[in-house]
Amino acid sequence: MTTRDSDEPDLQRSLTLLWAGRRRGRRGPRSQLSVERIAQAAVKVADADGLEALSMQRVAAELGYSTMSLYNHVPSKDLLLEVAADIGAGAPPDLGDTGDVRQAVRLWVAALWAGFQSRPWMLRVPLDHAPVGPNQLAWLDRLLRPLMAAGLAGREARAAALHLTAVVRGTAQISMSVAHEHKRDDGIPHANAGITHLVAEFLDPEDYPALTAVHATEGETEPVDSGALPFELSFGVDRFLDGIEGWASR
Repeated sequence: MTTRDSDEPDLQRSLTLLWAGRRRGRRGPRSQLSVERIAQAAVKVADADGLEALSMQRVAAELGYSTMSLYNHVPSKDLLLEVAADIGAGAPPDLGDTGDVRQAVRLWVAALWAGFQSRPWMLRVPLDHAPVGPNQLAWLDRLLRPLMAAGLAGREARAAALHLTAVVRGTAQISMSVAHEHKRDDGIPHANAGITHLVAEFLDPEDYPALTAVHATEGETEPVDSGALPFELSFGVDRFLDGIEGWASR
């Protein structure tokens, strides 16, 4: 399990590092070793070998510098994880100007889901505070636009955006955990259908009437989602949007 170097997060220190080199009006030569270069090297290590392999020593070796040189730019392991997560998030998707709120939100969700699938280590980076990095704030800003266009006020749109982000993140974490934990001896993950079948054998209809009814439908054809989202996530996002549209129309 990944742990933080300290129990007291320093938000100002995080902001300084995450926005290093992004301030307008900065002049003069830049150091060959920068926070961004360190973060990019950290992402490379995590992509290749997972979060467990990520350390100041490993990143220093990747860059050809001493570990102490890195500490001059990124003072701790927890801050290294934070800047790596922001760089790893990348730029948000272009949602276009179609004016279709539902399509825009689904495109955003699909892009976030794809990002977690390609970089599952990001789901294990500890969160001490709301995201404050330039890339992660850009993702939030991109989602706020269609939500506000749907008629939500500022605080309402922010609450809806944070809720939707948590839904996607939580679904991705469950998906990753199931794929990692439930494996046969040959290393092949159990399919959800197989797990459902095994569990169903233990369900007494009198004690678990709703679950029994749900499992009875598992053999039916699952709806296909055109946005490349799993059914559980797609269904939840669509019902979430139904609620947003209903609220805004009032």
